[in-house]
Amino acid sequence: MNNILLIEDDTRISEVITKYFCNRGVSILPVYSGDDALDTINGGLEGFDLILLDVMLPGTDGFTLCREIRRKSDIPVIFITARVREEDMLYGYDIGCDDYIMKPFMLSALYAKCEALVKRDRGTILDTLLTCGDISLDTRKLVCCVNGTETELAPKEFEILRYLMSHQGWTIDRDKLLSAVWGSDFFGNDRIVDNHIKKLRKALGSAGGQIKTIIGRGYRLSEK
Repeated sequence: MNNILLIEDDTRISEVITKYFCNRGVSILPVYSGDDALDTINGGLEGFDLILLDVMLPGTDGFTLCREIRRKSDIPVIFITARVREEDMLYGYDIGCDDYIMKPFMLSALYAKCEALVKRDRGTILDTLLTCGDISLDTRKLVCCVNGTETELAPKEFEILRYLMSHQGWTIDRDKLLSAVWGSDFFGNDRIVDNHIKKLRKALGSAGGQIKTIIGRGYRLSEK
């Protein structure tokens, strides 16, 4: 971990983070507004290992910046924010952030998160594109394509497809999909999986038939 882009409008927080990381040999480029950050992003992100991004910024907000980053790069993004609403966090993950850290936070915890993400990114970047038949899925940019054409998926359908594509040829039962996509603490009817599979097939169009129903057992993704 050598270079980090820090987008944070609070100069005190920015200075504290910069000092802590610099003392550990990491170079920080601080940017204090969303519009300046957008200029930096448009100028290229090749020199950075990771981006620390505040949500509430003057000018362009952090969510908009994250979407723009994901259009251009797979670089890890961590939101640093005081916004703790669940819907904000889920939205951040939906548009491509890798992690959240809530203000106030321990600098040691922030540093550890950054270091772990950079190590993981360097080790797994080649595994972010999944393909099966006519379907391709970029798990970093959160993009699904059918026959090379981008197809919009709702978050739950995307996660179902991600799981099926990671287990191609396997028969996956509803309980496994519920646990993987909705979480082990989900309380509700497992038929919700059937409804989302139906929506997923429709969104995939001609490739929807690759998702096979295995009667009495679950679903299987095949190449044809």
